[in-house]
Amino acid sequence: MLKAENIKYLVVHCADTPDEEDLSCRDIHEMHLGFGWHGVGYHRVIRRDGTIEHGRPDCWIGAHVYGHNEQSLGVCLIGRSEFSDEQLQSLETVLKDWQVQYPKATICGHCDFDYTEKTCPNFDVAAWWSARIT
Repeated sequence: MLKAENIKYLVVHCADTPDEEDLSCRDIHEMHLGFGWHGVGYHRVIRRDGTIEHGRPDCWIGAHVYGHNEQSLGVCLIGRSEFSDEQLQSLETVLKDWQVQYPKATICGHCDFDYTEKTCPNFDVAAWWSARIT
């Protein structure tokens, strides 16, 4: 069980799928089952039209940041590099909601963790967030 007091990171991901392909949380769930995981690893999935879909409940440990899943919540933008205005607005909504619940947590991208060479979500989340909240 994921403990609220342990949440240190709010992690933004991308699905690394073609930008014109609109996958659902169910699609990601099936993909992750195919990896041998216990279903969707993210807590939220944001579709191309900005629809926010729930993945794992916030109290369940995710499968999205190796070595940090017990300290984080993950949100995934469908696409690779060109995210819609609706997606970014929904991302802001998710992060603001989580910040209320986890005010000490750092908002970051998957690529900000040292263990990975991934570029996900393919933009500087900290800079984007800073520009959004000022």
